[in-house]
Amino acid sequence: MSHQLWGGRFAEPTAAEMREFNDSFRFDRRLAEADIAGSIAYARALARSGIITEQQRDALITGLEQVHREFAESTFIAREGDEDIHTAVERRLFELIGPVAGMLHTGRSRNDQVATDFRLWCLWACDQLEEAVSALQGRLVDQAEAHVETLMPGYTHLQRAQPITFAQWCLAYATMLARDRERLRDCRRRTAVLPLGASALAGNALGLDRESLLQDLPFERLSENSLDAVSDRDFAAELLFCCTLLGAHLSRLAEDVILYSTAEFGFLTLADAYSTGSSLMPQKRNPDSMELLRGKAGRLLGDLVALLTVIKGIPLAYNKDLQEDKEPVFDAVDTLLLALRVAAGAVATWQVHTERMAAALDDAMLATDLADELVRLGMPFREAHSAVGRLVRRAEELCIPLRELPAEELAAAVPALDIQRYRSLFDHRRSVERRSVIGGTAPTAVRAQIARLRQQEV
Repeated sequence: MSHQLWGGRFAEPTAAEMREFNDSFRFDRRLAEADIAGSIAYARALARSGIITEQQRDALITGLEQVHREFAESTFIAREGDEDIHTAVERRLFELIGPVAGMLHTGRSRNDQVATDFRLWCLWACDQLEEAVSALQGRLVDQAEAHVETLMPGYTHLQRAQPITFAQWCLAYATMLARDRERLRDCRRRTAVLPLGASALAGNALGLDRESLLQDLPFERLSENSLDAVSDRDFAAELLFCCTLLGAHLSRLAEDVILYSTAEFGFLTLADAYSTGSSLMPQKRNPDSMELLRGKAGRLLGDLVALLTVIKGIPLAYNKDLQEDKEPVFDAVDTLLLALRVAAGAVATWQVHTERMAAALDDAMLATDLADELVRLGMPFREAHSAVGRLVRRAEELCIPLRELPAEELAAAVPALDIQRYRSLFDHRRSVERRSVIGGTAPTAVRAQIARLRQQEV
């Protein structure tokens, strides 16, 4: 006996190639737990609404629990004709409990069923991703705590700009990840909308109490329009956007680490566990963990674009195009969960070369401090900026550090600043300590950032 969920009005069987093209069990079997949880909740709701008897409900639940155990223990045996996870579960349920299995689909369509399953899976994915992001964020905050006083150059345009602390650099990425966690929580809230009861497109006609479904499933509210409920994949697109932006942040982190681990910078050394070698050059130590993080960002973007392309022009309500929604999401979540573990491990185990960071500091990075001092003496900032620019140019012409400009050169360019006060300004640590505004790189401000991020970890 065939357990295909449709086909009574067809006179000919499905072509073999069409069946292969159409079937999705090979990838949507990952929805087994969600599908069974939704079906158990639906059986209970059918009984509460008087549509099936309590005995039928109990038989359905007992059978579904057995199917769940088979999937959990990897003993479920797929059969030819298992078109998708829904067909497979119902076919096995019929084998276990007989014709009463046919009551489970009463008033339900695969359209609202798959929308429910997929939302359940995405709720799980949001939780798993946030946990993994939190772990990486924690490792960055750990590094920041260890390096509150460690000075290093800050860069803009990849040019040395102003002195900062390594802690501030770590916390910049931890702050990006805080936004990623917030986005995942927002995405989860919009995903937690239950479409079950929308049926194929027009809503259930048998008096199903949809509110009762919320008792047994981790959704926060019901969908408000049946047409929209079965065709809405905004939640999947939003999750993919969250994944894509998170991937971009990991890529930025990776790029900095790749640069900082070169011999030319020498700020960081990745642990052997997160590095690879060359098949030809014995001396090579390659940051492949970081290069893969950087490369995966493109893959995540491809997953997002693939789904947006699918949904951009389909009419209401459900269309088979939407079968293409799952693989990009599965791929993105799988990719990121592994990438986040690798990133957390690399961050926790890298070696920081504080002496190389300190050696990279130079006098020109304190040019803004000189301009600020002139402002304190009453000079408008634009004039101060221009005056200090002339000092920098003159030091470059003389091939000397900025602090070693002769007194007469200083007097000619900036009469208001005497040479002793001028030279006392060349202190990178004091420059950092002055930047004590909220969010600044001063140790006091950095410790406050750490405290705020530690609170968010809870």
